[in-house]
Amino acid sequence: MIRGIKIVSIPVRNQDVSLKFYTEKMGFKVATDQPMGPGQRWIELSIPGSDASLALFTPPGHEDRIGGFQPMTFWCDDVFATASALKAKGVELAEEPKKEVWGTMAKFKDPDGNEFVFSSRK
Repeated sequence: MIRGIKIVSIPVRNQDVSLKFYTEKMGFKVATDQPMGPGQRWIELSIPGSDASLALFTPPGHEDRIGGFQPMTFWCDDVFATASALKAKGVELAEEPKKEVWGTMAKFKDPDGNEFVFSSRK
């Protein structure tokens, strides 16, 4: 049976720019960075404290997925504190933190314009 999520791909235009953003501003760690086909690398990032990984990879023919809202939500302990820390590192928030009936959330943008929700687990 399926037991969890192993890797989620983030579609990117420039792997070097994205790698710098996700490691330096978001605090993710490089798990793998190796050649994969012509013109791309398989870049896998780990999120400290998580079993899931991210891949900075766009399959050929799927470039239209780059930019815009991405169907993935990150979680954090404190949305307001995380938003402040990200803004201090120069990360653009697409939506400031706000409390909803289901919890607290905000959105950030990466260098390609991909938007992601981050929320508290509760």
